[in-house]
Amino acid sequence: MPQRIDDGLAACGFAQPFNIQTEAVPVAMSGRDVCGRAKTGSGKTLAFGVPMLARITDKAEPSRPLGLVLVPTRELAVQVAEVLQPVAQHAGMNVLPVYGGASRHHQVDELAKGVEIVIATPLRLIDLLKSGECDVSECQIVTLDEADRMADDGFTPQVEWILRHCTGRNQTMLFSATLDGDVGHLIRAYQRDPVTVAIDEATDTVGEMHHLFLAVHHMDKDKVIGSIGKSIPKLLVFCQTKRNCDRVARNLDDLGIDAEAMHGDMQQRSRERTLRRFAEGKLKVLVATDVAARGIDIDDIGGVIHYEPAKDVKDYLHRSGRTARAGRDGWAITLVEYNQTTQVRILQRAMRMEPSKPIEVFSNDVRLMNLTDFETVVTT
Repeated sequence: MPQRIDDGLAACGFAQPFNIQTEAVPVAMSGRDVCGRAKTGSGKTLAFGVPMLARITDKAEPSRPLGLVLVPTRELAVQVAEVLQPVAQHAGMNVLPVYGGASRHHQVDELAKGVEIVIATPLRLIDLLKSGECDVSECQIVTLDEADRMADDGFTPQVEWILRHCTGRNQTMLFSATLDGDVGHLIRAYQRDPVTVAIDEATDTVGEMHHLFLAVHHMDKDKVIGSIGKSIPKLLVFCQTKRNCDRVARNLDDLGIDAEAMHGDMQQRSRERTLRRFAEGKLKVLVATDVAARGIDIDDIGGVIHYEPAKDVKDYLHRSGRTARAGRDGWAITLVEYNQTTQVRILQRAMRMEPSKPIEVFSNDVRLMNLTDFETVVTT
């Protein structure tokens, strides 16, 4: 590893590598294509970021980056950049997040100054490529981060379009929670004899996760969340609709719980400010839609609450995977109304859990202050 990168990592407080970094970095440093199966929160940003920073030794020409990271969401673009920028700065390199919802003019100006690594969402990057304000033909290394989510969001054609324009590419890294479907197609079509690095089974989460299903009355739901929020730091609540997010956040605030909503109707700047407050621990509860929360990459979320049961295992794992990360334990709590028990039983079977009846609770139940007091907890 070049000294400039080691010094940057040390200065930023990165000491003990995670498993994915131990496995992937040596392979990536050798120049081989890497196909990594890893969940969000496993430390994969540095697993691909460090080799990119180390192996790119030239200075970028204006608007011609030398490395590219494609991500599914704006929030993830910002968070990946926040991890890599301090290390890059120590190495005398520039990293720039490029995404919709933020100033296009500013991004074009920064690109024109010369940026070694761009972290981009597909649609904004394509916009800049088509206008001639960015050129990826000299990108040496391309990384697809959370490739399964890009596929889920229908971005596979756009990703392929961008990869075809990366004509100078000599290394491609791909990281995903699953390696089948559209992701498998990308691996076969755009990677050369990749080395597969998998630190967990396809359905595993990173830390130890406790699953809890609670039978609640519709009118008591928000108070139940309020009770849980008093004992768990950094609680993430998933709602199906933007309107529900706003209503739940408002009700929690009325109960004296510091809560804010995050969804697609909010301005990007407001979403970033809310997410920053949550990451810094200044916000107790974040209430979000699935789409808005997909880019959340925060290691110390204590629990996830499914305001309504997830519609399938994939959604359940995507939501729940926001907690129990980087070796920390976490809680995945599903609130179940009387007419949703069959849906939950189907979900439990699909998760290969022993089907169990949701535990009936009211918001004044003292067990909500210490979730380990509940007897029917499944740990994975």
